[in-house]
Amino acid sequence: MATSGARVTPRTICLHGPESTGKSTIAPLLAARYGGVVQSEYGRDYAEAHGTDFAMADLVAIAVEHDRRTQTLLAAGADPLILDTDPLMTAVWADMLFGHHDPWFDSWDRTADLYLLFDMDLPWIEDGTRLFGTRELRRKFFDLSKAELVRRGVRWTLVSGQGEARLASAIAAIDG
Repeated sequence: MATSGARVTPRTICLHGPESTGKSTIAPLLAARYGGVVQSEYGRDYAEAHGTDFAMADLVAIAVEHDRRTQTLLAAGADPLILDTDPLMTAVWADMLFGHHDPWFDSWDRTADLYLLFDMDLPWIEDGTRLFGTRELRRKFFDLSKAELVRRGVRWTLVSGQGEARLASAIAAIDG
């Protein structure tokens, strides 16, 4: 495991939460601070290549490929590995889009050591792949994101704040 001072950093840290909450911005900053590697959000690559008119099979394919890439990086020694989402987040996408998720998501068990749940306290920014920009939909997405972490019983902490305060919140969660 990587260390920061005398503290032990979790090997896998997953950034989790609604769209437009700063996950992709914070991920490389955390990797630089802790000497880690970022596993980027495969779902974004998929959406840019195939569009956002998802079927459940698309979401399972996204999750499977993201997990494959994660396992490859872990096998290569990435430590810590900063995950810009993972299959738990893709399950939440399924819940948002379809009201349920495929059983594959419930059978997936390679959860991260620590989840950072990003609060929806940043302004919405449209980027062509985001779908849930209203206050009500963002709240629903946040609530489902949190519920998935609680349901799974994983270790998680809320990250909030603007600018440097948001990064500091993430660092405090990791170091705590």
